[in-house]
Amino acid sequence: MKAGLSEGYSAELEILVEPSMFAGFDGKIIHNLYSTSALVYHMEWAARKTILPFLDEQEEGMGCRVNVEHKMPAPEGSRIKLIARVTDVHTNKVECQVEAFGPHGQIARGSVTQAIVEKSWLAEKLRELTTGPDEEKHSLV
Repeated sequence: MKAGLSEGYSAELEILVEPSMFAGFDGKIIHNLYSTSALVYHMEWAARKTILPFLDEQEEGMGCRVNVEHKMPAPEGSRIKLIARVTDVHTNKVECQVEAFGPHGQIARGSVTQAIVEKSWLAEKLRELTTGPDEEKHSLV
């Protein structure tokens, strides 16, 4: 990583809640509100924005941990502002606290941890996972 990323560095993301972000399963909308899955996606995106200026050309970031408390609903048309603030940078991990605010205050808070990896390492792992079955290599047991 390039020098400069430190505790307190922040990035923001603003989104407008639209129907594609509603809570739903198996093609059925459960309710016309901002879903937790969409929230997690946006939290990861906001956190990613904190690392982008500091990645070397041969590096990539990968989400490896998300913790979220979805505290308040947000209907269609709500403008949501997410703020990701770096709370720890250690070895190859960057942790951010992320807060999301809607028209009536905080709607969520949580954390996102990203691992910084070499693109060559990532390409090799992808190759290993997609070159066919190797029971010993890929067994989860």
